[in-house]
Amino acid sequence: MSLQEIKNSPKVIGSKQVKKAISKGVAQKVFIALDAEPHIIEPIKELCRKNQVEMQMVENMEVLGNVCGIEVGSATVALINRES
Repeated sequence: MSLQEIKNSPKVIGSKQVKKAISKGVAQKVFIALDAEPHIIEPIKELCRKNQVEMQMVENMEVLGNVCGIEVGSATVALINRES
């Protein structure tokens, strides 16, 4: 899945929301910015591994924020399953 597909997919933005989505089992794929602080993204990576959620690393927080249509960078974004 390309970054452009994030625009049209149901998603949650930000580490707290992404953690909730993974924990609830509704996250299909998580995008993580390579330049995000390790103390923010490492727990999310671990949650993804435990819950077998696909991860994709993204160049930086600015790129991830832009593709989500927000004016600030984002460390993480999760595509979610709305049916859950």
